[in-house]
Amino acid sequence: MSNQEYEEQQKGRQHACSNPPPASAAARREALYLSLAQVPSGCVVSYGQLAAMAGLGRAARWVGRTLSQLPEGSTLPWHRVITANGHLSLPQGSLSGDEQRQRLREEGICLTNDRVDIRRHGWRP
Repeated sequence: MSNQEYEEQQKGRQHACSNPPPASAAARREALYLSLAQVPSGCVVSYGQLAAMAGLGRAARWVGRTLSQLPEGSTLPWHRVITANGHLSLPQGSLSGDEQRQRLREEGICLTNDRVDIRRHGWRP
C-alpha cells in the first residue's frame, strides 16, 4: 500500500467515525439541548453519552458545566443526566441534588446508595 493510499484510508476512517463538533459555542449548546430533550421520562444518560449524542465527542465535563448553567425556568430534563457508573454527581443535601433525586424517583427510577441501575434505566436510542 502506498503512502497516499494509506493517508486516504485514514482520512476516510476519521470522516466515517466522527462528525466534527458544531463550530460555535451557541451551536454546541443547541446540539446539547436538542439531544437532552429527547431523553424520555424514566430513563437516564451519562454525561459522556449525552455529549456523543449531541455530536460533541468526548466532552462530558463540558456537558456538566453547561447543564449547571441552564437558564432559569428551563424545562430540559437535566436531572436525567448522571455519571457513567450510575452515580449522581450532585451532592445529597444540596438544593439541586435533592431536586434531582426527587424528580428521578417521581419518574419511577429507583436509587440505591445514590446510584441508578444503568442496565435497567439507561436510555439506548
